[in-house]
Amino acid sequence: MEPSAGPSLGIVSILLFQFTMILLQPFRVTSELICSDQPIVALAGDDVILPCQLQPAVSASSETILWTRPGLDRKYIHVHQDGRLMFQSQSHSYYVRTAVFVDQLMNGNVSLKLFRVKLSDAGQYTCIIDSKQMEASVQLSVGAASSPVVNVAGTDRVRGEVVLQCNSTGWYPEPEVFWLDGEGNLLSAGPTETVRGPDDLYTVSSRVTVEKRHSNSFTCRVQQNHINQIREAQIHVPADFFIVHPSSYEIWSITILFVIAAMMIMITILIKNWVEAYLQNNKYVNNQGSNQLLRLNDQRKEQGTAQGKSKELPPAEPEQKEQDKKINLND
Repeated sequence: MEPSAGPSLGIVSILLFQFTMILLQPFRVTSELICSDQPIVALAGDDVILPCQLQPAVSASSETILWTRPGLDRKYIHVHQDGRLMFQSQSHSYYVRTAVFVDQLMNGNVSLKLFRVKLSDAGQYTCIIDSKQMEASVQLSVGAASSPVVNVAGTDRVRGEVVLQCNSTGWYPEPEVFWLDGEGNLLSAGPTETVRGPDDLYTVSSRVTVEKRHSNSFTCRVQQNHINQIREAQIHVPADFFIVHPSSYEIWSITILFVIAAMMIMITILIKNWVEAYLQNNKYVNNQGSNQLLRLNDQRKEQGTAQGKSKELPPAEPEQKEQDKKINLND
């Protein structure tokens, strides 16, 4: 019986395959671990993906995948080994908040998903594939934003102006506040008041004084460029808010002027009446004096006439003279 050639052919085939792999080794394509070179932006409370990929794509299903960042109580925030998460190696601050896409590992996708992001999660994250001695990093920026509220803070009825106030709470990092009119033009406003709370979130407040415009619509815009967030609130101010009314000072001034004018008129009338009365009295006195003078002249003429006649008459008796003296005194 001839010996079988099977085992010899099998050994030859194995040796041939190994030799071929050795020859092709210099020509094999080496994958590279690449993470996003742009910062990943997330808002507090949202979920976020830190993208990281083997390129060209090769399977990472059997690899130990490590995600870490500096300054943690434990070095790793996620350890994927033997097809599962190793909880005992995970940092407490990331407990049950991380995951990898297990069904995408065969395509070289080793991205990390982070749930319920916190402000403290911001920083640099590093992905490591230990067996391949590969690592790459990605930056995570975490912010917070909220919609502003606009209301009428006051009115200046004298100038016909309205004061608007805008408040927005829960921002991180510190945002900027802008005011715009209905046509989108920036308005000049006072300095923004900023308060940072114990939760590190910022509250901003801004006021602007506006005059009547075509649409009477105004917009408060709060924005943070680092986290690419813009929030706006619009308000329409009724036209009657801009109606000008006199101030209490003006009312009092007009009242005082009116009273002064009335008093001047009354004083003028009184002076006029006094002057007229004075003139009438003087006229009466003058008339009385003239009449008295005329009477005196008449009396003197009569006396003169009487004296002339008395010279022609005989001397009067003493009693008659006494009576004449009494008559003259009575006159």
